[in-house]
Parts: sequence; structure tokens; C-alpha cells
Amino acid sequence: MKKLFIYYSFTGSGEALANIFASKGYEIRKVTPKRNLSKNFTISMFQGGMLSGLKHKAKLIDYNNDISEYDEVVVGSPIWNGYFACPINTVLKKTDFTNKKLSFVLYSGGGCAPKAVKFIKEQYQCNVIELKEPKKYLEDAEKALTCF
Repeated sequence: MKKLFIYYSFTGSGEALANIFASKGYEIRKVTPKRNLSKNFTISMFQGGMLSGLKHKAKLIDYNNDISEYDEVVVGSPIWNGYFACPINTVLKKTDFTNKKLSFVLYSGGGCAPKAVKFIKEQYQCNVIELKEPKKYLEDAEKALTCF
């Protein structure tokens, strides 16, 4: 059974999760936007939050949406303003998850994302795990991800 973790990371939490998933035998596919947010953290959170709230889809660098060889796919996204980060909006639009065991791992400063969870439950009817700052609370993330 081939497994894939597709993720975006702005602050490093996605990378922390990618390391956990890699240790569990998942192949890793990082999503990289063509245009980055501001290097100023406050400005970037404002930009990212506003664009995410508008469900903006970012242009990606060399995104491979072919997941046909995988049985299980986990999508990891930061949550900004209650929604997926823009690069993950693009992944969701361009990738066919039909007949895949699909799960989501959401990470944010607050650790909860009711709007995104509601969307996932309505659109995909799959498992969702919400984490608070996995880079900072790595042990908690590792415990939460024991189901994978």
C-alpha cells in the first residue's frame, strides 16, 4: 500500500509533520507557491488570512497532481482565517481523490479550524486531525498521528 503526504508549510510546522509521516513510510510531496507571502510575519498572516478567506488558489511551482499510484493520501495545511492556505486550495481543485483513503491534518496557532473541518466533512467525509503548532509541540503531534 503506497502512502503520500501532500503539504504546504509557511512557518515550518508542515516540515515537522512531513518528517513524522516520512518515518511512517509515506512519500512526501511539498507544495510550493510561485509567489511567496511577505517576509514580515504580521503582514504575511494578514495577506494569507485575507486570501484564504476568499478561497484564493495560488499558482504552484511544478505541482504533480497525479496520485494514481497511491492508496492513501494525507493532505496537510496551515489554517489561516479559518480556511486552508491558498496553495492547498489549489491542490484540492487540481487533484482527484476518488477511490483514495483520504485524511487531512490541519495545523494552526489556535489548534482548531471549525470552518475547514466543516468543509472537509461536507466535501470528503474523511478523517481530520487538528494540531496546534506542530513544530513547537512536536511530541503532541507525534501522539496525535499514531493513527497513521
